[in-house]
Amino acid sequence: MADSAAQYLRAGGFAVDVVHDGREALTAAALNPYDAVVLDLQLPRMDGIEVCRRLREAGTQPRILMATARDSVADRIAGLNLGADDYLVKPYALGELEARLRALLRRPGDLAPVTLRVNGLELDTGTHLGRRGDRSFTLTAKEFSVLEYLMRHPGQVLSREQISAHAWDDNYDPLSNVIDVYVARLRRKVDQDGEEPLLGTIRGSGYRLGAPVTDA
Repeated sequence: MADSAAQYLRAGGFAVDVVHDGREALTAAALNPYDAVVLDLQLPRMDGIEVCRRLREAGTQPRILMATARDSVADRIAGLNLGADDYLVKPYALGELEARLRALLRRPGDLAPVTLRVNGLELDTGTHLGRRGDRSFTLTAKEFSVLEYLMRHPGQVLSREQISAHAWDDNYDPLSNVIDVYVARLRRKVDQDGEEPLLGTIRGSGYRLGAPVTDA
């Protein structure tokens, strides 16, 4: 089920890592700044309730969606009281899983509004459509992931390692030039003739969308 869910979410533009026991989950969460965690309650070595408790005690802030075959009110209350954000009962449809995750990431105070805006560039996170001025453009799932991450950090120089951590999964090859290829594709869509360039390459450092961040 985990592998099927990961494949489905990757096709929808998510970067997904998969671990198969509670202790591995804590290690992965300590090493990676995840936006969301799908957490099964019935994990070996350490169950999902304990993983959720430790994640929140450690101060980590990803949205936590608990997935379990247990459908009792007591289990739901236990998970939510420990800091889970939502609850999904197995077996679930993969489309529902994706919809729940996207809903969690759109909650007030979270990482992003429905539409991101940077210097006249707009990105609809629901339809994956971009717009600049009077023109609109479509994005592949991976192009959307890269552009979304850049737009969440306007004016900041983001390294290839940072981009890969958010837009690729743990199968990413650090020696590959795939990020450069996708940024080049995005540049052709974001910056066209006669428009002020927004997507810049910072030699030796990475990429930046929009004007540099300045200290207040």
